[in-house]
Amino acid sequence: MLRNLFRQRPDERQGDALYALAVGQARQPEFYTSLGVTDQIDARFELYTLHVLILFLRLKGDGERGEVAAQRLFDTYISSLDNTLRELGVGDVSVGKKMRKLGESLYGRMNAYEGPLRAEDVDAMAAALAKNVYESEDAATGHALARYAVASRQNLSTQSFETVSKAPAWAEITA
Repeated sequence: MLRNLFRQRPDERQGDALYALAVGQARQPEFYTSLGVTDQIDARFELYTLHVLILFLRLKGDGERGEVAAQRLFDTYISSLDNTLRELGVGDVSVGKKMRKLGESLYGRMNAYEGPLRAEDVDAMAAALAKNVYESEDAATGHALARYAVASRQNLSTQSFETVSKAPAWAEITA
């Protein structure tokens, strides 16, 4: 009986695997070396959120199985944020408040990025990324990352569900 209590369910593993794909891509050194993203927790949060959203949108567009996979990815991301706060030493009393603030930031970013990604609007995406990733009002600052994000969304849209779930081919990261 106790064995079942601590056993990980297959649906949890799917969310973990999908999240690992998004995080693995967001950790590519070229974002920091070629595109000038600062290697700080806030900028990493932005890149993780961007990649989770790109993958989420692709999965969600694949019928019921895609919707389920997208929800598992999102749930894993939220859980990861909670775990990260705890690892950073945030106490149990404060985690709820900080998670609420992170959740608001997360939804704000997703709202800011989803429209431009769907519309393939590089200029609007650049403005949002400049503000959130580079902390700049100059949209040109986010243009290379915006081109990458839109191209990644396009690339993933042409790949099968199975490919995207196991080894998505993201766009090339270039300045």
